Amino acid sequence: MISSILVANRGEIACRVFRTCRELGIATVAVYSDADADALHVREADTAVRLPGAAPSDTYLRGDLVVKAAQAAGADAIHPGYGFLSENAPFARAVLDAGLGWIGPPPEAIEAMASKTRAKELLGITPLGDVTEADLPVLVKAAAGGGGRGMRVVRELALLEGELAAARAEAASAFGDGEVFVEPYVEGGRHVEVQIMADAHGTVWPLGTRDCTLQRRHQKVIEESPAPGLAPGLVAELHERAVRAARVTDYRGAGTVEFLVAEGRAHFLEMNTRLQVEHPVTEAVFGLDLVALQIRIAEGLALEKDPPAAHGHAVEARLYAEDPAADWAPQTGTLHRLDVPDGVRLDTGYAAGDTIGVHYDAMLAKAVAYAPTRAEALRKLAGALERAAVHGPVTNRDLLVRSLRHPEFTAARMDTAFYDRHAAALTAPTPDPLAPLAAALADAHGRSRFGGWRNLASQPQVKLFRSEPDGSEHEVRYRHTREGLDADGVRVLSVSGERVVLEVGTVRRQFTVSDYGGGRVYVGNTALTALPLLPEPTTRQEPGSLLAPMPGTVVRLVDGLAVGARVTAGQPLVWLEAMKMEHRITAPASGTLTALHAEPGRQVEVGALLAVVDVADAVHAVRAVDAVDAVDAVQEEQSV
Repeated sequence: MISSILVANRGEIACRVFRTCRELGIATVAVYSDADADALHVREADTAVRLPGAAPSDTYLRGDLVVKAAQAAGADAIHPGYGFLSENAPFARAVLDAGLGWIGPPPEAIEAMASKTRAKELLGITPLGDVTEADLPVLVKAAAGGGGRGMRVVRELALLEGELAAARAEAASAFGDGEVFVEPYVEGGRHVEVQIMADAHGTVWPLGTRDCTLQRRHQKVIEESPAPGLAPGLVAELHERAVRAARVTDYRGAGTVEFLVAEGRAHFLEMNTRLQVEHPVTEAVFGLDLVALQIRIAEGLALEKDPPAAHGHAVEARLYAEDPAADWAPQTGTLHRLDVPDGVRLDTGYAAGDTIGVHYDAMLAKAVAYAPTRAEALRKLAGALERAAVHGPVTNRDLLVRSLRHPEFTAARMDTAFYDRHAAALTAPTPDPLAPLAAALADAHGRSRFGGWRNLASQPQVKLFRSEPDGSEHEVRYRHTREGLDADGVRVLSVSGERVVLEVGTVRRQFTVSDYGGGRVYVGNTALTALPLLPEPTTRQEPGSLLAPMPGTVVRLVDGLAVGARVTAGQPLVWLEAMKMEHRITAPASGTLTALHAEPGRQVEVGALLAVVDVADAVHAVRAVDAVDAVDAVQEEQSV
């Protein structure tokens, strides 16, 4: 039996596997990069081994170092998690050749299915060859890996070569394999998948269906099981095709067969030869621990002839450190607090005080709700996320809540273009007009020499706050009177440094105020930054300046870019990689490049000057966040 497992991964999935290992009495080993030296998965492991460096290509994608780490720590098996090396057949062979146990499918099955091109050939599906106008739109996809990396939608033939190059670069960076292929892009469909579990004795379980239709940049955002509204005959077909894909490769362990369902037909997409990010929804409806089953199958367990029956409905939402209103730009910084109400499962790789950096995926956590019906599960998860305390970098929390309550989603009428149609409405700011007042009162109370209020008349007090992430400014005025505090008709019932109770008309509202220093304060989940009443002098940038919208690494420049070059408005100039996604920075206007500070491999911080375009009609600096033409770059798994 297995007594010690190294997880060849990081973050949330490593913590997830460790949890099952502890329940089974199995010792745990983590690997970590320099950037992850104090990460939660390292703190939770019994033993940890350093992988020198920070970039995935130097650390988590180095199979040779991971095998050596397992041997050094005395582990007798390796679990690959998802992403990184989880679908890498040479790595699986290296693990087995080292005499270690492999908690995954046979290398031959990975080879057959982990490459999407070979998987399609095996199942009799031919990718597109020479693409013509008649084939558009098409989808460029990485042959290896998942998580949406290396994926591009192409609607204009002239853009195909550039998107192929970008997809190859992104896939090579994420998976160590730059192979890509092209297939037709089916619009208006739903992303539906079947979880399978197979043993070494000929049994294959199809564990229901999952719907993963709500995606941004082809990376899943909300998943549920079972997939709603499918005809019984279609469900049976999906199960049969998934089982056939497993049998034709002599599959063992956990895997997922993915389809695009449109107009009642199922189009095969790929088979993921690993555990999926969204596996908790299947666990909830079947009452299983899929990680425990993976381990037991690796130990030789024979599954029962039939899987257990499914009951109820489960839905999962992925909480990302990103700003959906700014073209899904990833966010970094300190996570001050992450609390979700009881009754909802939270899988995360972060804890309060941890730093979200630039090197890895932007997913903070997965929240999962289970209930007897779909409507109850959606309501439960939306309510829990709405009450959750998420303090730190900007996240997609509000988008998740609104998505779960959107009539198109609640009626199961969604398709993969859901966010293309509704992102603007779902990300519109809805500031709480009382939040700045609560922040000002809590701040004034905390600064009082007497530790509280004195009922003495005073001049009006003025505070100015900026709301994040929309940047709107709010001026707050209040004054002390002999009767108490006067705040423009709002009655102040009580104030402390952390709690403010206000009354408007007959409605009483209470606010929790959290101050993390530096002028940053949270009133509930409303993030506010205190501003000086007199503006401070700021550094003026030259017109036409391109500033980095986020910390990241310059991965490449457009061919021929140099000082003196002519550029045109909207032309891609610089590509930044942040949180495993590429972001394309474009010229704000036509003109001549007069300065170039970006170079491949350079690490940049937010606001770093990348380049300057001299244009006669430029009137102010252009933040690159306004010039980011975020590629249809896609992530679907990892941080699926």
